[in-house]
Amino acid sequence: MELRQLRYFVTVVEEGGFTRAAARLHLSQPGLSAQIRQLEKELGQPLLERSNRAVTPTEVGRSVLPYARAALAAADAVRHTVDEHAGLLRGRVTLGLVPGATSHAFDVASFLADFHDTHPALEIALTEDTSERMQAGLLAGEIDIALFGPTGEEPPPGLSCRTVLDAPLGAAVAPGDPLLTSVDPAGIPLVALRDRPLICLPRGTGVRAVLERSCARAGFRPRVAFEAAAPHVLAQLAARGLGVAVVPLDGEGPGRAGPLCTLPIIQPRIRARIVLAWPAIGPASPAARALLDRMREALPTAPML
Repeated sequence: MELRQLRYFVTVVEEGGFTRAAARLHLSQPGLSAQIRQLEKELGQPLLERSNRAVTPTEVGRSVLPYARAALAAADAVRHTVDEHAGLLRGRVTLGLVPGATSHAFDVASFLADFHDTHPALEIALTEDTSERMQAGLLAGEIDIALFGPTGEEPPPGLSCRTVLDAPLGAAVAPGDPLLTSVDPAGIPLVALRDRPLICLPRGTGVRAVLERSCARAGFRPRVAFEAAAPHVLAQLAARGLGVAVVPLDGEGPGRAGPLCTLPIIQPRIRARIVLAWPAIGPASPAARALLDRMREALPTAPML
């Protein structure tokens, strides 16, 4: 019995037939069939039921399947361990982030390029989504590491987090907006936004969760007229006078952000965070551990803005 024969058997079961399995394995269909027959002959039992419609495991095949998968996983773990000690990382690691998550933190493109130069045999996948789906992906094992804004006040159960950015939330408005003349120039109370059309990140993001939670405590629901996943789109909408953009600020006091004027929300002061997160039990693979270690070096502290 050979590992490759077990891999062939598992692939045929997963694909439900020899044709798709042969294509996935880059083998000829007759060659694949011959290898499976050889495995069955060695074991003395048929592992697959062959019909015109589909190929399914026999009762013996169903019993063998988890052991075959375990043997393949153990062999892969041996390879990963040897590669790790040899300094040759292989495999795939998935990094998730919310749009705009790294605009204040670090240059993610340059970081990933440098990491790939160090580990060229490692496949890196990058995915963008909302904070809620990032958290779910981490807990489900679909994502190895993520940068996102937490939607709750406490760290999500089952995850370890390091705060990368902690910034005040504020209002960004076009010059001449009534907010600039009707309130304290040092900032605005949250209730000043009660009747204003707001421009904000979508539901499922940390900033939106903080805004809605703070408004609920202040006794009103925010009037979100426009929402967009990209922060620069929020700024463009606000610059055309379509509403007040609620965004993380680069400082505690009033200021300018391109054509916009920014005012911190000071009654109460509300903040948004970006965290680096990974499963509490630790990354699942040596590749993910290496990427996490490098990211923790690149993002060692949480600047308070």
